[in-house]
Amino acid sequence: MDLPDGADTRHYLGVRDSIAAHIENGDLGHNACLPSERQLQSGTGAARGTVRAALFQLEAEGLIYRKERSGWYVSPAPIVYDPTRWEGFMSYVKAQGRDPKTELLGTCEVQATAALADIFGVDAGATLYELRRRRYVDDRAVLVETIYVDPRLAPGLLDHDLDGSLTQVLKREYVVDVARNRIDMQPCALTQAEAAALRVKSGLPGLLVTRISYDAQGRVVEYDQEYWRHDALKVSVDIRVG
Repeated sequence: MDLPDGADTRHYLGVRDSIAAHIENGDLGHNACLPSERQLQSGTGAARGTVRAALFQLEAEGLIYRKERSGWYVSPAPIVYDPTRWEGFMSYVKAQGRDPKTELLGTCEVQATAALADIFGVDAGATLYELRRRRYVDDRAVLVETIYVDPRLAPGLLDHDLDGSLTQVLKREYVVDVARNRIDMQPCALTQAEAAALRVKSGLPGLLVTRISYDAQGRVVEYDQEYWRHDALKVSVDIRVG
């Protein structure tokens, strides 16, 4: 990690440990606002750069997050995600007592790249619908996603309200049901576009979740790329043996 100007390499981990201890002891609960950088300087006797280095370290670890023009806050409990269960974002977030929200950032028609053509089984250059959305838990942006849909399965899809469950729109308006999902997950660094959408620093760790959804006939219903904040999601799978 590149340290801010004025950071003391010998001391910033001590400041980090002190703040982390207050979080782990419950002195600072989920979503609690941290003291200002000036107050942390005064309380620890550390230079401003050292305090910032400690905060950036805690952010990278997922213990705290930053709100623009507001300050630093303790990260809330992550959403638990079980990829073996087919349940939409809105449903599984609500089931955990949290408040989900979806914001449509934009839609358009695009020409299928070679990679997309291979996924959908269409010719390169064929028309696909593209949706870009940001999703929230308790008013905090946790993921930004790009979804592709074959218009042959859902003609006129972009004319519908897509600020909620796409799965429900496809089922209600087009009688298209998802029968199977292929899900891949891998760590990533958030690029400038994804970081800006999530209001975090470019280069912070993230989790890339890609999903290909199929109907009962084996047709690809949608292809989804989700970029999650690394501190917002906990993957949990219960596997029966024997």
